[in-house]
Amino acid sequence: MSTTAVRSERVGSTLLITIDRPEARNAVNAAVAAGLTAASDELEADPGLRAGVLTGAGGTFSAGMDLKAALRGESPEVEGRGFGGLTEAELTKPLIAAVEGFAVGGGFELALGCDLIVAAEDAKFGLPEVTRGLIAAGGGVIRLPKRIPYHLAMEFLLTGEPVSGRRAAELGLVNRVTAPGEARGLALQLADQLAANAPLALAAVKRLVRAAAGVPEADAFAAQRKVVGDLMASADVREGMTAFAERRAPKWTGQ
Repeated sequence: MSTTAVRSERVGSTLLITIDRPEARNAVNAAVAAGLTAASDELEADPGLRAGVLTGAGGTFSAGMDLKAALRGESPEVEGRGFGGLTEAELTKPLIAAVEGFAVGGGFELALGCDLIVAAEDAKFGLPEVTRGLIAAGGGVIRLPKRIPYHLAMEFLLTGEPVSGRRAAELGLVNRVTAPGEARGLALQLADQLAANAPLALAAVKRLVRAAAGVPEADAFAAQRKVVGDLMASADVREGMTAFAERRAPKWTGQ
């Protein structure tokens, strides 16, 4: 499923999702938001897809909100799913950002909405909204102080100054750093590694991480007991244990 603004391509068990507006540095307008929504729906609906990789065409991840489109009245938001149709979406499958070039403003927030980030060492991460009279309302203000120390997050949010992919990794924002041009390839390799694990377990991890955020530990453990009980009753758990005993790779069914 592809649109003129977003391309999706199946690579093994991974859905490669590419924002395809290089002439606008992959800025997010209504068409991109609709395309990302459709692509994420495709990822969720297809049981043969185990993970997604989000990237941008032309050597840029995304320059964030398309301000020209916004001035024309276009919205980069999707109701219930946030900026670009992704920042507030609760996907059950892992999503990896593969960042080359600029991931600024909403582009950085799209990356923050992913589960893992792979970035070229010369990529640029920044939240320049305050320089335009705005705030990073696509998750930057909310998520960044939870990911890195307060003072470092506030430097991003209050100065608007970008940092390199290598510096982002030093801050703990990036999982893997690559040479320029290699982020997508490494992200696809990482997606293959995730796909080797049980899909129900991957979804359970994501669900519990969200459920445990900001709640007392007793409530988090109560939620976990329910999730683990469901997993223990699944065919995949039995398959995982059997495969271990038989010294072979498991064959997951997602059931």
